[in-house]
Amino acid sequence: MSRRMISSLCGISLLAALPAVSQTPKAPQDAINGSEPRHVILIIGDGMDDQQITIARNYLAGATGRLELDKLPLRSTSQILTIQDKENGKPVYVADSANTATSIATGKVTSRGRISTTAGSDLDIPTIVELASAAGFKTGIVTTASVTDATPSAFAAHISYRLCENPELILDITYSGIHLGECKVDLKSNGGKGSIAEQLAESSLDILLGGGGKHFALKAEDGSTSLLEMAQNNGFSTVANTAQMSNVPPDNRLLGLFSPDDMPVKLRGEDGRVAESPEPSILNRVHEYLGDVTQPAPMRCEPNPEFASVPTLKAMTDTALAHLAHNNDRGFFLMVESASIDKQSHERNPCGSIGEVEQLNEALRSALAFAAQHPRTLIMVTADHAQAAQLIPYESLFSEYPIPIYTPGKIARLITPEGSHLAVNYATTTFQMEEHTGANVPLFGNRESLGLVPPFVQQPQLFEISRQYLGL
Repeated sequence: MSRRMISSLCGISLLAALPAVSQTPKAPQDAINGSEPRHVILIIGDGMDDQQITIARNYLAGATGRLELDKLPLRSTSQILTIQDKENGKPVYVADSANTATSIATGKVTSRGRISTTAGSDLDIPTIVELASAAGFKTGIVTTASVTDATPSAFAAHISYRLCENPELILDITYSGIHLGECKVDLKSNGGKGSIAEQLAESSLDILLGGGGKHFALKAEDGSTSLLEMAQNNGFSTVANTAQMSNVPPDNRLLGLFSPDDMPVKLRGEDGRVAESPEPSILNRVHEYLGDVTQPAPMRCEPNPEFASVPTLKAMTDTALAHLAHNNDRGFFLMVESASIDKQSHERNPCGSIGEVEQLNEALRSALAFAAQHPRTLIMVTADHAQAAQLIPYESLFSEYPIPIYTPGKIARLITPEGSHLAVNYATTTFQMEEHTGANVPLFGNRESLGLVPPFVQQPQLFEISRQYLGL
């Protein structure tokens, strides 16, 4: 057995020391017998906690409106689990997308930055995609991020550090002169599986759609071919735009790379504005009770002109469903990610996050339409972790006090389609990007999830729910 191998039977359970939760029901008998095709559609809103959903609902549907999410019959809660990067490491209470996606994809708790590998011992953990593919199910991944990003890659790759996305980065990851790490242990020449892009190009996936074209334009580690050619040699039809995607026969395996990196978002703030700092007067700088403060000007969300150049998340989801269901009497596993709810929150751009929640709702509508025609389809919608945005009062509850009151962070003041005002606050850090937060995240499900998903889960249970539903 190689240094990086770990089997699903003898894998180290990193949940052993954690409190017990209600057991997931056993797989339905028809899944075990293989008598009827069964499908799992897992939709992940990266960073989509209740704050993000509420902000988006208020802007997109109005205070008394409903998103597609709100109409689902099951509402549960998922607890995020993270540990330090050592075996039996102590808990870490705020996660990143790498370790949380690993929890969902493998059922194991690991440390931040890891892609389906164990903390400390650096062993590969089998993913739901790999198990499903080995059992004859078709598999697919759809994302608005680069396909090499943490969440999608955790379902089909194994590496010690999430930023080792291509053969150049695996040797040295440096941004603005700051060395952030490397993954030389994962080089093929060292007995590893190579960079994330190499592993995806050589994977057994049937569908892989998103951004990240720049990573596949590079040469493989041995310099023999580009990663795009490697994927083609592995049987993928490769496309770069919506028209090409629509013309690929449904029998074909499909790799779609529609932008160099992450895909453009649907909405942005007016003229590209994001959250801004309130401006206290000189007198207020002398004493907090004196002077006044100027709040950022209110704005509306507007269409992002770059968005028109790429397929929507709904279009990619529709394509994935059509390909995965074609001539398939076994079933499939599909992960769909609306990635930039998180990324735009890092950038303090509430309009970008709102547009990504809207994209998720549109993709969910497609998934529900598919499930209406294929009743043995389990749909779960959740987030990997919570994020920084907070919905705060547009006018302070303490405004009657004759002193300036304002957020110590940055704020975006949105004019909603209802004609009211929405204040979104970011105040986790003074750095140029906001931080994740450590709250539970919501978990929604369609009718097929009733009786399968308990009212409270620890995130690794999502793997078990999917695995048992497919009878793996």
